[in-house]
This record gives sequence, structure tokens and C-alpha cells, in this order.
Amino acid sequence: MTMTGDIAENDFLITRIIDAPRELVYRAWTEPDRLAKWWGPKEVTNTCEMDARPGGGYRIVMRTRDGVEYPIKGVYREIAASERIIMTMDCSEHPEAWHDLVNPNRRKGEEGADNPAGEMLTTVTFDDLGGKTKLTIRTRFESAAIRDAMLKMGMNEGWTESLERLQEHVREHPAMF
Repeated sequence: MTMTGDIAENDFLITRIIDAPRELVYRAWTEPDRLAKWWGPKEVTNTCEMDARPGGGYRIVMRTRDGVEYPIKGVYREIAASERIIMTMDCSEHPEAWHDLVNPNRRKGEEGADNPAGEMLTTVTFDDLGGKTKLTIRTRFESAAIRDAMLKMGMNEGWTESLERLQEHVREHPAMF
């Protein structure tokens, strides 16, 4: 995994080589039963609903061992089968304590206070490497300050664990695909 310095100051970029053909990795992103098995840090379980088509929506609920839920929802802006997914990400349903970490100075009732992370735009690309897949995830935040708060809260570590889980899933369950 890498984060590079040649991106916009409000972007987060992470890449990983997944030891599986890109069609399989793509399906793990676009089939709700598959995505629910690997999304998020190791300690969470997931439920997932999705309509993986341009204009379709999704909702993933990450649940910690102690029952705290972290829902993420969004809309698919573009789907290019086995090549690219562009989707929005909205964490407005996350717990209040999480929102306070994103913006400790937020004032409830003010515009944007109920969703201090704003709407994120995530582009996922799947590059074919002859039986392996270079997966690139780029998330654009409304500001560098929001991106920095998310990094401080463990975004890089969370994506690292997610992608490790994705690798394990496609390795352990190739027949599912």
C-alpha cells in the first residue's frame, strides 16, 4: 500500500496489488454479499445493500464488537465493469462522537454540523496485471483539513485492514466468484 505526494492536498490515495484477476476483485466490490465479508477494519462485521449501477445507491453498516454502528451510504456515479467505480461516500449517520473527532469545534444546528466529513468522492480503479489486480482507491474530501482529520482517526490503517481482508477473501473463497 502506498500514499503518494503527487495528489491534490484534499485527496487520499491508496494502492494494493491483489493476487486475483481483476474481474474477481471487481465483483467483490459490486456484489453485496461479497463486499460485506471484507469491508472495514478487522474488528467489524457488515451488512450491505447496493444497486451497483450509475445512479444506484448503496448502504454499508459496519458494526463493532460492542455494537456501535458506522453506516456509510452513497450513490454510484460511474460503473465501468472490471475497470472503474466512482461513488460518493456519506458518513452522516455515524455516531456523534465520530463527528466530534472530524470537527471538534462544530456547532450543532449550524450548516454542515450534522455531516462534518462532507460528501466524499471515491474513485476505485482495477488494473489488470495478468492474473493479479492493481487496486487504486482515491478519495477526494471537501478540504485538506477533513482529509487530515480522517487520517488522524486511522483512515489509512482502516483501508489497509480492509484490503488485507479483501485479499484473504478472494484467496479463501475463489469458488464464490
